[in-house]
Amino acid sequence: MANDDILRRDGVLARITGFDEGRTAYYAVMPNGHSTQLTFPSQEIFDIGDVLLVGKDFYTKVPPSVWPVKPRVGVIRRALEDCVVIETSDGLELLEGEYPVDIAPGNTVEFTDLFGIERVLWPTAIRPGESDHDDDIKQYRLTPSADPSLTFAAFGGYERVIARAKELIETQLGNSAQMRAIGAKPIKGVIFTGAPGTGKTHLARIIANVADAQFYLVSGPTIVSKYVGDSEETLRMIFAAAQSDKRAIIFFDEIDSIASSRETDTNGVGKRLVAQLLTLMDGFESKGNVVVVAATNRIEDVDPALLRPGRFDWQIPFPMPSEHDRLRILQVQAASLSCEGELPLTDVAERTEGWSGAEVCAIWTEAALVAAKDKRAAIRAGDLMTAFERVEHRPEFRARRH
Repeated sequence: MANDDILRRDGVLARITGFDEGRTAYYAVMPNGHSTQLTFPSQEIFDIGDVLLVGKDFYTKVPPSVWPVKPRVGVIRRALEDCVVIETSDGLELLEGEYPVDIAPGNTVEFTDLFGIERVLWPTAIRPGESDHDDDIKQYRLTPSADPSLTFAAFGGYERVIARAKELIETQLGNSAQMRAIGAKPIKGVIFTGAPGTGKTHLARIIANVADAQFYLVSGPTIVSKYVGDSEETLRMIFAAAQSDKRAIIFFDEIDSIASSRETDTNGVGKRLVAQLLTLMDGFESKGNVVVVAATNRIEDVDPALLRPGRFDWQIPFPMPSEHDRLRILQVQAASLSCEGELPLTDVAERTEGWSGAEVCAIWTEAALVAAKDKRAAIRAGDLMTAFERVEHRPEFRARRH
């Protein structure tokens, strides 16, 4: 019988939701959501999910496609005791009630608000040994590197900043037991301030590498979600994962983009993220194995509540490099490159007044390009001076300095 013929007959559609022990009575729901009880003149065998067309003096089983409420498709994000969280194209949805026992995070399912999960379309699930949080935070977790260049000796200049960073590792991640024995509260957060290109992110990676710590990198574009509540949940998962590590550093790059002052926030997203970050900073009990590090070049835009003691306890400024710092940066880079002859490093350091560390390092990239173009395997003095002039005359650099 065609679907159109079925729908033209007098009667109403009902979908079986349950039955009593002897199947003498069936419980059903109609498309408008109203529940009803059905009894039949003879014992019938219907299963949950069957669709019936029921009239005054007739009933007949009809194809499920007749049911007007069409299922939707989503991916299981969380499977809790009495509900599941499903991600659809419209966002995250909470589906309460019982669901099949074999449902697992990662499953692609077909479901309706009325009947819950109808069937599993794709059984992909979290691999054994992983938690259902792993896929959510793996983009933020960077594996500790064995790169020999990630050391304090390879940073170049900034002796006072390096000394402060070493103190952080030794007192917080190295001597945390002694700190607790003294009764001192652990340092929870450190914020790096300074202009772009002064090495804030690079030093955070060095700290994690030297301390043999798991590194979590969080930035505005990756953490801010269009789904209400999703960004806050991600932050909670990152903090929970870090606390379970032997040692961990959570690094917020350009924290002003995700934790700006709530007084100037107009869309509400920033307010929620700041509130969640404050809660996490206040609530997590560090065992001396987690340090939160943030970087910003606009400290005045960061919400003042985050800068109070007990949250970001230390502020470490990164000034523009002095002539001594620039010379050390040039020397460190030279040690890692193939060079020949005497290089005018002191002259270049003098002539780069007002340059950031990143801009100074850009000279070496240009010098290598000059040498490679001449089919040489080493950088010479002339290459370095040519490179200096190229970088100095870049339009973006000239516009910023004038």
